[in-house]
Amino acid sequence: MAMPSKTSEDSLTMEQLLQEAGSAAVGLSAGDVVEGAVIAADKHEIWLDLGPRGTGLVIGREIEQSDDIKPGDTISASVLEPESDEGHAILSLKKVAKEKGWESLEARLASSEVFSVSAFDANKGGLLVEADGIRGFLPVSQLSAENYPRVSGADKDEILHRLTRLIGKPLRVRVLDLSRRENKLIFSEKAARREDTEGKVAKMKVGDKVTGVVTGVVDFGIFVNVDGVEGLVHISEIAWDRVDNPAKYVKVGESVEAKIISIDRDKLSLSMKQLQPDPWLEEVAALKVGDSVEGKITRITPFGAFVQVTPVIEALVHISELSREHVEDPGKLVKLGETKQFRVIAIDTGAHKLSLSLKEAKPKADKPSAAAESVPADKPATAGKTGQAPKTADKEPS
Repeated sequence: MAMPSKTSEDSLTMEQLLQEAGSAAVGLSAGDVVEGAVIAADKHEIWLDLGPRGTGLVIGREIEQSDDIKPGDTISASVLEPESDEGHAILSLKKVAKEKGWESLEARLASSEVFSVSAFDANKGGLLVEADGIRGFLPVSQLSAENYPRVSGADKDEILHRLTRLIGKPLRVRVLDLSRRENKLIFSEKAARREDTEGKVAKMKVGDKVTGVVTGVVDFGIFVNVDGVEGLVHISEIAWDRVDNPAKYVKVGESVEAKIISIDRDKLSLSMKQLQPDPWLEEVAALKVGDSVEGKITRITPFGAFVQVTPVIEALVHISELSREHVEDPGKLVKLGETKQFRVIAIDTGAHKLSLSLKEAKPKADKPSAAAESVPADKPATAGKTGQAPKTADKEPS
C-alpha cells in the first residue's frame, strides 16, 4: 500500500507547517514512543499521521494484532528509524506492545497477582509460557504438586512426555522473577497456590489420617497429593516389612490413606504403615529380658552381628556381648547363616530394638571353692578336727 497523498487543497507551505507545529515540531529519535492517527491500515502496513513530526509507517513484521486497527484510531508506536529514504519514520507496534507488556508484568510482580497462562511448548526443564506479549519460563520445580512430573530414576524423556500434557492447559501462576534488561521472566504455579496451600496445611496436624492420590513413585518413596498439598511417604514408612521397591505397593493415580507424621511449611511427611498393626510389637510382646531365644546370623558388622529371631524381629548382638573375652573381629566368633542360642538383655519398644547377648547365653565356668584352693594338689584332704591324726581301720590280728 502506497503512502496516501494529499490534494492541492490540503497542501501547506513549509512556513505554514512550522507555524502550526510551533514548539512541538521536534525531531524523532530511535526508541521514542509516539502517538499518531491511523491514516490507512491493512495486514501488511499501517500509516500514521504524526502531526508536526510527519508520517510514520509500520511494516508487516512490526505489526502486532492489527485486526482491530482502523483509520481514525489513535495508537502508540515505537520509533525504529527517525527517517527513511522516502522521508517517513519507520515505526513498530510490536516493540511498544512489548514495553507495555513488561510494565504490566512488573505491576503483576509488585502486587503478587495470580493470573492464568497457557504453555505453548515444553522442554525437559519446564514449560514455555507467554503473558502480556512477553515469553517466559515455568520451571519444573515451580509446578504445583498436582502437575509436578514425579518420575522414578529422573527419566528425562518421561519427564518431557508428562510436561507436554500440560501444553494448552490453563495454569494459575504468579511472576516469580523478572528482569527487563536481561529479558528474563520466570513464573511459578507453586507460589500462586501457596496461600491456599498454607491455609489447608494450617487445618492439618500431626497424627491426622488423610486420603490422597499418588502422583509419583520413586526409589525413595511415594508422593501423594492431599487436597492440593504435597506429601511424601518415605520408603521406610510404606510397610512394616523391608521395602525394596515402592512400585510394588502403589500405582500413580491410586488413592491411598496415610497418617501425617510431620509438617514442614507446605509439605507433609506421611506414613502408610502406621495405620496398620505393628507386627514387631505383637511378637516382641511375648519376650522379656532374660529369655533364651534362638536366632540366625543375618549380618556381621565391625560392631557386632544381626540375628533374625522371627520373620519380623531382627536383633543386634553388640560386639561386647559376643564373648567374655575381648573381641576384635566378630566374624571369628559367628558365621553368616548359623543358628545359635542367645539371651535377651534389653527391649526398646519405642525404637523397635531388641538386644541379645551370646556370652550371657553360655553358662559361666565353675570356680573352685576356697577350701579346695588351699589344699595342695599332691596331698590328700583330711577329715576331723584340726590337730587330730586321721583315723585308720583296725588291723586284723595276724
